[in-house]
Amino acid sequence: MSIPSFGVGTFRLTGQAAVDSVRNALDLGYRAVDTAQIYGNEADVGRAIGESGVKRDALFVTTKIWTENYAADKLVPSLRESLDKLRTDYVDLTLIHWPAPGNGVSLPEFMAALAEAKARGLTRQIGVSNFNIALTQQAIDVVGRGEIATNQIELSPYLQNRKLTAYLKEQGVAVTSYMTLAYGKVLKDPVLARIAAKHNATVAQVALAWALQLGYAVIPSSTKRENLASNLLARDLKLDADDMAAIAALERNGREVSPSALAPAWD
Repeated sequence: MSIPSFGVGTFRLTGQAAVDSVRNALDLGYRAVDTAQIYGNEADVGRAIGESGVKRDALFVTTKIWTENYAADKLVPSLRESLDKLRTDYVDLTLIHWPAPGNGVSLPEFMAALAEAKARGLTRQIGVSNFNIALTQQAIDVVGRGEIATNQIELSPYLQNRKLTAYLKEQGVAVTSYMTLAYGKVLKDPVLARIAAKHNATVAQVALAWALQLGYAVIPSSTKRENLASNLLARDLKLDADDMAAIAALERNGREVSPSALAPAWD
């Protein structure tokens, strides 16, 4: 995988809460941080990184371009602003946040602009987020096979996206799972609770370990240091075939996020 398998997310965190979460995560050993222009916390993430004492080249920083900056004359300038907020000369990965098919900017235009950002050294890798199969293929057609590092998608035991993830694997595009805990809904699941008890683990660890064992990257977030530390232990949890089969049976197309103006027709 060309991207880290485990990182800390910052969705819905701003101000001191974002600073503390990222600083705690880095202190605990996280080395990948995920943010976005629309989160309004890039400056907070930059501050946390600056105060952490961790060298920039030891980190993997991801941000995402918001829809209002997709136009060819806006994308690169907006990314430069993000870099200023993040206090860095480059990010490791930049994603198109949503396909937003009706926003007036064509996919070839914004993917070409994203490729230009990479060519200028503003981002080491590029990718997409919330793209379905057809749109991912169109993105690959614009920038070339092997250029899309990841498709960051909502994915949890309740939304397993098997058709899309199989396609991404065929194309060599890494899957990054967000909302792996389904806004916390999976934490109350009796099947996951039984698996957690069997392994003396938490339900969150089980859900994250499930995604990791399927080869996905995960970016869970938390404002609590103890949860950030606990989540990291998912890397050491090995689920057996029975566990994985039981989780596979939890699929219910349980999508939590699908804004009508931004989302594609899901596969």
